[in-house]
Amino acid sequence: VQLQASGGGLVQAGGSLRLSCAASGRTFSRSIMGWFRQAPGKEREFVAAISYTGVGTSYADSVKGRFTISRDGARNTVALQMNSLKSEDTAVYFCAAGPILSRNVQAYDYWGQGTLVTVSS
Repeated sequence: VQLQASGGGLVQAGGSLRLSCAASGRTFSRSIMGWFRQAPGKEREFVAAISYTGVGTSYADSVKGRFTISRDGARNTVALQMNSLKSEDTAVYFCAAGPILSRNVQAYDYWGQGTLVTVSS
C-alpha cells in the first residue's frame, strides 16, 4: 500500500480542516487505516483509526468529539475532518495502514509522507 496525505495548512483556532489520504494497492480494502501526528520535539501519537468496513472507529481522547475519520472504498481514500481546532493540534499528520485496529505506531506497516497542520491562536 502506498499512501499520499494532503490537506494540511494554516488555520485559526476554532477553525476546520479536512485531511485526505489517497491509497494505492490492492490491499486497501483489507487494511485498517489510521491517522497519527507528530509535533516538534514530541513522539508520534495516535489520532484516529477506522476499520475495514468503516463501521469501527477509535479516537484519541484529545480529539474525540472534534475529529471524524472516514473512508471511501470506491476511491481508496481515508479522510480526517478536524473541527474546533486548537493550537495544540499543530503537528505533522500522517496516515498509516496496517492489519489491526490499534493505537500503537508499531502496528502500522505503511505510512504516508505527512502533511503539516498549523493552528494559530
